[in-house]
Amino acid sequence: MKISYECGACFLRQAREAMDLASDDEELKLEITRDIFEFLSKNFYLNTNSNKTGSTIHNMIKQKTCCTDPYFEEKIKGNKIALKYLPLVQEILKKDNSLENHVKIAIIGNILDFGAFKLDDDIEKLIKESLSKKLAIKDIYEFENALKTHGKVLYLVDNTGEIVFDKLLLSKIKEYDLDITIAVKKEPILNDACREDALNVGLDEYGEIVDIGAGTVGYVDSEISQDFREIFNAHDFVISKGMGNYEGLTEINLSSKEVFFLLCAKCNTIARDIGVNTFDMLLFKYNK
Repeated sequence: MKISYECGACFLRQAREAMDLASDDEELKLEITRDIFEFLSKNFYLNTNSNKTGSTIHNMIKQKTCCTDPYFEEKIKGNKIALKYLPLVQEILKKDNSLENHVKIAIIGNILDFGAFKLDDDIEKLIKESLSKKLAIKDIYEFENALKTHGKVLYLVDNTGEIVFDKLLLSKIKEYDLDITIAVKKEPILNDACREDALNVGLDEYGEIVDIGAGTVGYVDSEISQDFREIFNAHDFVISKGMGNYEGLTEINLSSKEVFFLLCAKCNTIARDIGVNTFDMLLFKYNK
């Protein structure tokens, strides 16, 4: 997906957050901010790839601060809080074990930025309120048909914390007797899940974990490894979590695949691109 004018403020907000997590050196952060301003002044155009731009900015921060994983503590906290609420969600699913409810739980994981919460925050209320919402786009019949038709699926995860709730959907997918390949980031970026994060919450119980060969914001086709490209090309059925993967995958030709996006449209740019309202919950098959 290409950037809009609103992406500028988001790039700067995320950059400030990453710098504050990576360093206490105010002068260094001023220097990095100037570098980011200079980079954006030369690369901020309507035809610019949003994920590649964000990835460049975060790599600048990691290199300048010598901090390879600014979100390390946030990721641990995110998984810890999500695991705390896993029994609650499992009880909810005992009452309604439908595929749609599992999909909604996975999307709720995408809504909740677990790294931004504290252990005593009322996440239970947020989960229950989100479950009561309807999916704004609900291609559930097409989704279940794909689960019944294909023998394997590639599942692109998004953030830590969120991946705890992904376990529940992956468990449901297993009931359809599919081989599951779970794709994570090779290197840390933001609070995206890497192999260690996935292993720590037990995602390997549901499928083979592979990395995309890069540490990029979302999916950036030019940065993935040849090994992952072969895995991607070998799968006709893809499930994609989160906005970053949506932004990246919609940049490439997906006409030969059945691709389903599970996300919450948390920003105006993506909501407009899809044609929904901000904060709508979505399960949709990509048809372009």
